Amino acid sequence: MESIASALDMVVFVLILIPVIYLFTFALFAQKKKPEPYPPAVKKHKFLVLFPAYKEDKVIVESVRNFYQQDYPSHLYKVVVISDGMKEETDSELKSLSADVIKAAFENSSKAAALNLAIAERGNSSYDMVVIMDADNITTPDFLIKINDAYDSGILAIQAHRTAKGGNTEVTILDKVSEEINNSIYREGHVRAGLSSALIGSGLAIDYDWFVRNIPMVTSAGEDKELELLLLKDGIFIDYLQYLYVYDEKVATVSAYYKQRRRWMAAQLDMFRRGIRDLPKAITTGNIDYCDKLFQWTIPPRIVLTGFILLVSIAWVLVNWTVSLKWWFIFFMLSSALSLAMPDELYGSPFKKALRKLPALFILSLVNLFNGRNVNKRFIHTQHGEEIK
Repeated sequence: MESIASALDMVVFVLILIPVIYLFTFALFAQKKKPEPYPPAVKKHKFLVLFPAYKEDKVIVESVRNFYQQDYPSHLYKVVVISDGMKEETDSELKSLSADVIKAAFENSSKAAALNLAIAERGNSSYDMVVIMDADNITTPDFLIKINDAYDSGILAIQAHRTAKGGNTEVTILDKVSEEINNSIYREGHVRAGLSSALIGSGLAIDYDWFVRNIPMVTSAGEDKELELLLLKDGIFIDYLQYLYVYDEKVATVSAYYKQRRRWMAAQLDMFRRGIRDLPKAITTGNIDYCDKLFQWTIPPRIVLTGFILLVSIAWVLVNWTVSLKWWFIFFMLSSALSLAMPDELYGSPFKKALRKLPALFILSLVNLFNGRNVNKRFIHTQHGEEIK
């Protein structure tokens, strides 16, 4: 029995070690010297800016008003709000700001459905890029200028640096930290290693013609992952502009965290199932980006990975402390990776206080691993201004 337990422990250890090395490697790449911004564009291109908005009356007007502060010729971009379940007075206020409003009434609302409706309505227009924003996103006046610079240099898919705006609940702080770690490992670290950035659902821009051709194939609430898979399948590099900020509201409660992560995990599993069929072709054609993305989607949530390693390490201390040493080693490696990936300014007393929420989030994340069915077709938006109960 002891030999069987040791063999099983070694198998599990190796399976856990692989994603830990992966996270540590890209956390290190993220420490490389930041690349210079793209040179000023020769040409100013045209942008279609889409704001899918499902019951977002509280935030959409402020977001659209903010976007119209762009230091970019107004005749070269059009803001379109896909209004789903919003009040008539909200729609009227958006129109007064010069935004186009497309009314939607989906039986099953999703961002994918909203984007498809927008292209069905505007697909024959002449644009160079599509920009996708969330209803609560605000950005800087030079957003389109910097996107235009990258596009003019030949970049067809761009992810901006999405980060948190406001919010001081403990869950919000942890969500903010999580997103910045994702930015470091899956975006900044990947790009500096020569691989594509992960998309994040908003603050992104894609070549218009490619988007019009491919958006009809996007159907789930994990639309960013579907777009990512299609881009990588076509060999299109996704760049990450770490110096270009888009501010986004984070979840504020444990229940909101649970619902959001449940949808994300369901979408990730669904995309992995769809994408695995093209893995042999990606391998034979040397499509490293595609292979990397599929592997990335096999990695458990970091909170689950960290909690599992810690629990196993403690358990082995009680049974056989020598066996526990290798587990403590990868716990240290994972902790180092997360520490490297986390921006220095996020360390502080609010973060330390927020750590007490980790056990509850760990348990909910475990539940999500086995309870993600039938949730990746629905539009789940951030609950604004919600306080922890």
